[in-house]
Amino acid sequence: MNAFFSEFRTFSYVIKKSPSFLLFAHTHPDADTIGATVSLAEFLRGKGKEVAIVCFDPFPPHLAELFSETSTTFLHPDQLDIHRYGAVIACDSVDRGFDRILGRLKSQQVTVTLDHHPDVSVPSDIEMVDAGYSSTCELLYAYFERNNEPLNQKIATALLAGIIFDTGNFQHACTTPRVMEVAGVLMKKGASLGRIVDTIFTNKSIPALRLWGKAFERSVFNEKNGMLVTAVTQQDVKDCCASIEDIYQVTSILSTVPEAKFAMVLSERDDETVRASLRSMERHNVDVSEIAHRFGGGGHRLASGFEIPGKIARVENGWAVV
Repeated sequence: MNAFFSEFRTFSYVIKKSPSFLLFAHTHPDADTIGATVSLAEFLRGKGKEVAIVCFDPFPPHLAELFSETSTTFLHPDQLDIHRYGAVIACDSVDRGFDRILGRLKSQQVTVTLDHHPDVSVPSDIEMVDAGYSSTCELLYAYFERNNEPLNQKIATALLAGIIFDTGNFQHACTTPRVMEVAGVLMKKGASLGRIVDTIFTNKSIPALRLWGKAFERSVFNEKNGMLVTAVTQQDVKDCCASIEDIYQVTSILSTVPEAKFAMVLSERDDETVRASLRSMERHNVDVSEIAHRFGGGGHRLASGFEIPGKIARVENGWAVV
């Protein structure tokens, strides 16, 4: 992993000199981008800085309780004057939306990216991007640790939430001894492992389970390439009174089916966008990021995704985006 000696020093200088910060969470925010922005916001406010968090999508309701003790207000970029902030920091999956505001920023505004996804193409003044980290929250923890910054319970909870989410509750291949060490430190700082796991993975509502049932029931296996694929439409979500975020674990569960070399879940995100989430297991030696790259997406070798325009349609041999 990159130690970012120079970048961390420059980042510290920006934090010291800038009075205000605009933090950016990616579209369809998950626990890693939320954990990174929320923990960074708590840290910066503790230093007397003015902070706002922006996102093109609202804060996911199912994670609200977990972050209830912190300031979790997500504003749309059009709801405030983005030019009044001295520094703008994008946390996690910066390719998902940050490019939409970069062109609107003034040249004197310092831009910073914190990300653990490979192939990040969005430029910034300070770039801290390394796929060797399990999550952006682990990368941000490395910064706090390097500078001996004190972490309170709120910051520790936010960081651990992002780490647990992106490691799949410590089950994905990105779980390293270092990750477990960091998790242990954050738990000592007051982060509740049980509460985080229950919120993200365990406590599923009846509507969420109904949606899972639909997704599992209509799964189609392709014997030629070993792909297990399913699809979730906007109508499915509406019929189940669920949230589209409820399908996150479906891909991971399908990837554990012994016959499947990799799994793909197609989900309609709006009237004209379909997101594909791909997962595989280490033993299958399948790099799903190669598939994602073909469609303009990206990610890690065992966990990737992409978005394409269209709607989901049932076809003779499975599912298609039309």
